[in-house]
Amino acid sequence: MHPSSPKTERALPVLADRFYYLNNFRAVLRWLDDRYNDLLNAEERAFISQFGDLPHSAQALLVRMAMRKSDLFRESKLRYEEIGSTEAAARALIEQSWVDDQPDLTLDELFTLLRKDELLGLFELPRASTSLQKPVLLESLRMRCDEVSLLQAWHARSTEKIYRLRPAALCDRLRLLYFGNFHQTWSEFVLADLGILRYERVDCSRDSRAFQSRAQIDAFEQLYRCRERFHSDEDPELLLQSVPGPVTDSEWLEQRRAKLLFHIARRCEQLQKTGLAAQIYAGCTHPGATLRIALIHERARDHVQARNACLAGLRSPRESSQRARFERILTRLDRKVRGIGGARTRVSIPTFDISVPRPALAQPVEQSALEFLSNVAADGSRLYYVENTLIGSLFGLLCWDAIFAPVPGAFFHPYQHGPADLLSAGFVERRRGHFERCLAAVSEGRHRQIILQRYRDKAGLQSPFVAWRALDENLLQTTLDCIPPDHLRHWFEWILQDVGNNGAGFPDLVQFWPDERRYRLIEVKGPGDHLQENQRRLFEYCAARDLPVSVCRLQWNDMSMTV
Repeated sequence: MHPSSPKTERALPVLADRFYYLNNFRAVLRWLDDRYNDLLNAEERAFISQFGDLPHSAQALLVRMAMRKSDLFRESKLRYEEIGSTEAAARALIEQSWVDDQPDLTLDELFTLLRKDELLGLFELPRASTSLQKPVLLESLRMRCDEVSLLQAWHARSTEKIYRLRPAALCDRLRLLYFGNFHQTWSEFVLADLGILRYERVDCSRDSRAFQSRAQIDAFEQLYRCRERFHSDEDPELLLQSVPGPVTDSEWLEQRRAKLLFHIARRCEQLQKTGLAAQIYAGCTHPGATLRIALIHERARDHVQARNACLAGLRSPRESSQRARFERILTRLDRKVRGIGGARTRVSIPTFDISVPRPALAQPVEQSALEFLSNVAADGSRLYYVENTLIGSLFGLLCWDAIFAPVPGAFFHPYQHGPADLLSAGFVERRRGHFERCLAAVSEGRHRQIILQRYRDKAGLQSPFVAWRALDENLLQTTLDCIPPDHLRHWFEWILQDVGNNGAGFPDLVQFWPDERRYRLIEVKGPGDHLQENQRRLFEYCAARDLPVSVCRLQWNDMSMTV
């Protein structure tokens, strides 16, 4: 699930206040001083206190630099009309020791700062080097240049000033404290000011903050660095030594830790370090860990231990999304260990075949199926490509108040597209009463008015469920006409069983028969494609509740088959 976007495009407005970014930064500092003062270290408190004493232009320049990805800057690239002279603005930052105007530079940093033609002249490289890409050129120079030095030492003729923003990491940490994550950047404020991103307003008390102790802040940063190292393919055994211990006083942080451990264990499996992988899984609470243990034991022909792991997984609520896979493994193991059991009974899934001419231009098989079925439909039906957008959006609109309820620990700041505990095991339980009232509205027939009114009132606001671009009022009206309330309730209960896994995997197409007030959902599978495990679980759920779903198997040729 991802933040949705407003349906209609519009020209971007221009902010009248040229120092909007500075005002936003000041607001963040006030927010942090108010809510986090007891957790800030001496360096952070000093920065917040001293920032306001800087000249206005120096404040603005620092924020402009903090908004960039690097901590190194060429003065010629720091040109802002509202700030004026960069050199004059930087003077106060240099005096404060927040900007270093004579930084030592590594070869990598030099390559980041200079253009290729400048590098060729600096190192007096032969003409043949002009055809090399900068990364190739960098590698060719590593053997002869390993020192760190000033730019002028690298390039004696250069008159360019280079600045290093010393508190860049501190500014990133302040951003983390405010947002509770590293993926939201300072541009979040700009997008909100411009009206590009709009958020639901949720009361955030002074006690609403992402971190409750300095140890939690440190654990988050440590996990973030470990994840970066993981994506750099660092040796998992070495990486494992840097993963912090269990975060017992923060559910959402412990979930992040468990997820990282799960991925490290998977990497160990890929490297044939199955013993270490099993050891990591045994101490990991991420969904799927017990299943991996069962598979490791099964592959090692330790069928008794594999069977025990499957039984433990079936008893574990957090492993509910893997239930079908546990049952399949158990069927195999029962035959091997106890000589009993047969093939697992598969639920019959309605399936039909179509044969479609291969399009001249490549396009998704779902689009080809949609066009074909729309052309052959002679019964007044209408088809739409919806995948995960329709049912999820209906759920998000109906349950808007439950999702955005001011539950403690769910909302930390005004720029959240959804609650921070959305994927946690206790997300639904903490809002049980809210969701029960939403489902009761469906049973009582009040859902139609609620959904349509929410669509009008909340249009364009960020939501983890509502895909605004995929919706219009006609589609909503048709959907509510054709999907019976008891079916909607079943769909919503499916999502509530496991928000993290069941919010996706819905069939690709929906077919409506407005005159008959009925529908069906269609999953399209191209040549060689099969239902994924989460899709099979959904189809089995549907079969038990008589929900109309079908699989459309598409083949490429010129002979049409009857649907």
